[in-house]
Amino acid sequence: MAGLASAPAARPSLTSISSGELRSLWTCDCELALLPLGQLLRLQPGAFQLRGDQLVVPAPAEPAAARGGFNVFGDGFVRLDGQLYRLSSYMRRYVELTNYCDYKDYRETILSKPMLFFVHVQTKKDSLKERTYAFLVNTRHPKIRRQIEQGMDMVISSVIGESYRLQFDFQEAVKNFFPPGNKVVNGEDLSFAYEFKADALFDFFYWFGLSNSTVKVNGKVLNLSSTSPEKKETIKLFLEKMSEPLIRRSSFSDRKFSVTSRGSIDEVFNCNLSPRSSLMEPLVAELPFPCVLESEETPNPFI
Repeated sequence: MAGLASAPAARPSLTSISSGELRSLWTCDCELALLPLGQLLRLQPGAFQLRGDQLVVPAPAEPAAARGGFNVFGDGFVRLDGQLYRLSSYMRRYVELTNYCDYKDYRETILSKPMLFFVHVQTKKDSLKERTYAFLVNTRHPKIRRQIEQGMDMVISSVIGESYRLQFDFQEAVKNFFPPGNKVVNGEDLSFAYEFKADALFDFFYWFGLSNSTVKVNGKVLNLSSTSPEKKETIKLFLEKMSEPLIRRSSFSDRKFSVTSRGSIDEVFNCNLSPRSSLMEPLVAELPFPCVLESEETPNPFI
């Protein structure tokens, strides 16, 4: 089966985000974003906490998770400032699904919160040292949500009753964001996939790997790095608004899983911040990205 690749996107801006890009201060203006992991931990202490050798992420059953947060994708470990930390709760980047209920729950889970991936980068100035960034995928943005939903819908319509594997890949968007000379070390970690195993007697396409598809998700990457205390406060409010709980007016089970959920975009688009004069100033200074580089087990079956 041919990969479900989207059209290539134009190379995103390498400068920091400005007030012109988020003048309305709506999180729905943000498709994808990058910021140093250390900065994210300081700005979102309710969503992430360092405890000894653990990076604690609230599990879905914990009270903190009800207040929002992120779907953290990983393999159980993350490196920060040269130290290796264990993730206490995270989404596995690969899962197996065997029935419609599993599929429905998985689809609803991955679209319920912004996604977070860990990015390790070697800079041109110091190739021996890796810097860790948080890569955010705003699943409430219509462009991003549409690519994920349509990818899942299209593969279902083409393999009715058969097993298949679908992967969503963000490598190209992230690698294009960094200037030449900077190397993304763990590009293969910037993806997630699920495998649906149907109870088919003869699953030839699946056996020979012909039902494997990849959706290359593209979008504009915003640089949310900043060293200004005032602008960090703005970014903090922005991240809190992006990750607040999603209030649904209708349940996912009421929708046909083989058709794009057209109403879902409107339901998640209530995302403007309250006006504040101090927030209307530029979010982050217009600095070349190389300068920014110098700044600083649960009930859920998929976790």
